[in-house]
Amino acid sequence: MTDPVLDLDDVVFRRRGTDILRGITLTVRAGERWALLGPNGAGKSTILGFCGAQTHPTSGTATVLGRRLGRVDLQALRHEIGHVNPRHPLTTPLTMREVVLTGLTATIELPLRWEPSSDDVARADAAIARVGLGHRRDARWPTLSQGERGRALIARALVAEPRLLLLDEPTTGLDVAAREQFLDTLDGLATSAPELTTILVTHHLEELPESTTHAVVIAHGEIVAAGGVDEVVTTEVISRAFEHPIRVTKADGRWAARAGRGASSLQPA
Repeated sequence: MTDPVLDLDDVVFRRRGTDILRGITLTVRAGERWALLGPNGAGKSTILGFCGAQTHPTSGTATVLGRRLGRVDLQALRHEIGHVNPRHPLTTPLTMREVVLTGLTATIELPLRWEPSSDDVARADAAIARVGLGHRRDARWPTLSQGERGRALIARALVAEPRLLLLDEPTTGLDVAAREQFLDTLDGLATSAPELTTILVTHHLEELPESTTHAVVIAHGEIVAAGGVDEVVTTEVISRAFEHPIRVTKADGRWAARAGRGASSLQPA
């Protein structure tokens, strides 16, 4: 059994007197590829905040990459965590290569007076090639399609060789072709970086890559189910979490969901 990358133990998160999360206990191990599923407002982004060393629990313990939050330099820890956010707040027309280089500095813009070494540039170019965009490395951010931006952000996350990769609704705004290219890129990581642990947040089952190994479903700030993906992403669990009869199917390694009568009684397990 591989080492834990994320360990949440009876975590509670409270904001302005309201419990956002209650009793969250979850262990994610090296090399696993998790989906974090649930309706809007369920608490997915808060859990991702723990994973990214951005948020402390109100009570309970959160341990990321073997270090307990509250007892570690968060900035140093974040350098070991890659984060793909489709709402990347870049405002200047950097080239794709420059955007990827910011993964080494853990900044949005290139820092003033920072010059990448030849090794840094080689690492950036290798990361760009890895996501199939070597021919676009000199293209400027405003000229890139949404799909190209998404894959460039994977390269940005990978250039620092993280142990944990977080993907926050990464296919937001992508058309069908761009989404499939993006998911193919993620599936390729399962082969090229088998030791990398990934956690992907979504509420659309169609956005889960084939390489997903585990899933956790949350609703109303609590875990509904967690474990192997085929035991968790089911009609009964998804219907219960979303409080609506939803029929879950799987074909050719991919999941789909449709509303349908009789999908679930919606009664607690």
